[in-house]
Amino acid sequence: MLESIGLSPQDEEVYHSLVRRTQATVAEIVADCHLPAAAARRILQTLLDLGLATRSTGRPTRYVAVSPDSSLEALLRERERELDGVRAHIRALMDVYRANTRFAHPGELVEVVSGRDEVNQRWVQMQRDTRGQMRGFDRPPYAAPAQPREPNSVELDLLRRGVRYRVIYDTSVLEMSGWLEDVTIGIQHGEQARIHAGLPMKLGISDDRLAIIPLLRAGDAVLTASYLIHPSPLLDALIALFEALWDRSVPVRLHGAGGAAGPGGLAQAAGSNGAGEPDRDLSPDEERLLTLLAAGATDGSAARALGWSERTVQRHITKLMHRLGVRTRFQAAMEATRRGWI
Repeated sequence: MLESIGLSPQDEEVYHSLVRRTQATVAEIVADCHLPAAAARRILQTLLDLGLATRSTGRPTRYVAVSPDSSLEALLRERERELDGVRAHIRALMDVYRANTRFAHPGELVEVVSGRDEVNQRWVQMQRDTRGQMRGFDRPPYAAPAQPREPNSVELDLLRRGVRYRVIYDTSVLEMSGWLEDVTIGIQHGEQARIHAGLPMKLGISDDRLAIIPLLRAGDAVLTASYLIHPSPLLDALIALFEALWDRSVPVRLHGAGGAAGPGGLAQAAGSNGAGEPDRDLSPDEERLLTLLAAGATDGSAARALGWSERTVQRHITKLMHRLGVRTRFQAAMEATRRGWI
């Protein structure tokens, strides 16, 4: 069981004996493990070097087991650091390899991954290898229509590690019931979300080194293939496309999600409306509705996203337009943006 942290089976047998006794002399270890005295001393010295045991100063010398929960955990952490170093070295070697095969073997710049398990494995691994930021396009169709999008454990782990996570959602997600609740979870954990009409594909980009384009067509029940794009002019173009659409997309800043203003919402943080009069607070419902309007939601899609009737949506829009002193929905979104409400 302990070979992975550098102990041979014989070392482990001596260690187990020492743990059972809590402390022992060389003679006692020899008797327990049926070893020559020289071999017992060599193994006990190994345990000392690894921090698994200490030695007394009395006579005869006694070897004392260090508490396994601290000593073995320390060894595990050291091995994990070493493995992280190996992984970093592998990535560096791959960068060199790809740089030298970039033009000699252009076919290797785009890799086709087939099979549901293999696609999922490569997607998860790509995220786990991310060090700076993940970027992505999110749009239907989904393999599970009832749950269009939920933050996965890998994403949440990335965010806890300080990795930046930016996602652009296609406006078609506004037609899906429960989308606002799902995306709010991600935002609360630090995800930055925006909405844009007509995203051309699903897309994930890890740092500036790898992109994945899932091949999921309308009517497909599961995702069974993806393109992996390695460093190349094509990857550079995908990164440029993401950044261009990010600049044109509508930010999703929902009431109560990470970074939002306090109970007064964003209106209170804005201070004034530019006319010298303080803005009144936005309710959570008004803030969500304004975000949807700015993203181009119809009455029907806003109703589904908010769980309202279309009549309720229209009533709220009329109140907001009157409050903002405008005549159209577009003007309402623009004026709310100008005031810093969304």
